[in-house]
Amino acid sequence: MKKTVVLGATPNPARYAYLAIMRLVQYGHEVIPIGIREGTVAGIDIQKGMPPLEGVDTITLYLNAGRQQAYYDYILSLKPKRIIFNPGAENPKLAKMAGEQGIETVEGCTLVMLSIGAY
Repeated sequence: MKKTVVLGATPNPARYAYLAIMRLVQYGHEVIPIGIREGTVAGIDIQKGMPPLEGVDTITLYLNAGRQQAYYDYILSLKPKRIIFNPGAENPKLAKMAGEQGIETVEGCTLVMLSIGAY
């Protein structure tokens, strides 16, 4: 299973980031939700800030490009195998930076990828 950071995590069940966490857990992936609001999703506490992590396979982004800027160095420092830019999170600048470091970038929807077996 793939260790996945959900950046833009929220305890709001009406948000796609919340649904993605729930679905990732259902599919057996290790999930590290990171957001600006405290809360719990699928029994996992949302972490705030930029916690040190190792062995990250995927970062799935639920932040718009403007909000991602503060996380550029952090995202790249985690050395994920891939970054998923969910709808509304597309960011050519970060995608280019990641590509230059050999990180795969995907413009897609985590929920759809899981549902069709393409995650």
